[in-house]
Amino acid sequence: MTTRAAIDVAELPDHAFGPRGLIWWGTVGFMVIEGSMFVIAIVVYFYLRLKVHQWPPSLPDPFIGIATANLALVLLSCIPNMLAKRAAERYDAPGARLWLAVLTVIGVVNLVLRGLEYTQLNCRWGDNAYASITWVLLSMHTIHVATDVVDSAVLLALVSLQPVTNRRFVDLSENSLYWYFIVAWWIPIYLIIFLAPRWL
Repeated sequence: MTTRAAIDVAELPDHAFGPRGLIWWGTVGFMVIEGSMFVIAIVVYFYLRLKVHQWPPSLPDPFIGIATANLALVLLSCIPNMLAKRAAERYDAPGARLWLAVLTVIGVVNLVLRGLEYTQLNCRWGDNAYASITWVLLSMHTIHVATDVVDSAVLLALVSLQPVTNRRFVDLSENSLYWYFIVAWWIPIYLIIFLAPRWL
């Protein structure tokens, strides 16, 4: 008769931050997949650029005022995001709530400014290939921002209306990690959409 080895895992923690937790790996995997989509769209943008002599073709350059203000705000949002992440990893529920609320409000303002950015592109999505890929890039990022703002608002409601469990602190920490991903992609998207037409 054969026996099978068994391990008692009852003493293992029920949650973990960072690479020791499954949620972290899921979030990182999600970011890799979404980052690949951004890379593909950026490759298309520069492929289209190689096909014409003038860029943007027959259209004025986009205005950069609102987009620059929005970029500055999103870079500034890294401060409350960092504070929310640190509070979550210290199991500081009031601190995590406060900084997540600040971050959510900033995200809503980002979306309002983003809506205004569309009016600054000086093109409609169907004007030509340049206009289409510009709208695609901006819209891809906008969807990511909107998704995370909704996620943050739901998370804020959960930690405000219910006791904050250890696993919920992990959710708060990983939400902050994803916001860094959004901020990181905001920079090349801004450079490509609003400055590249002036340089290329």
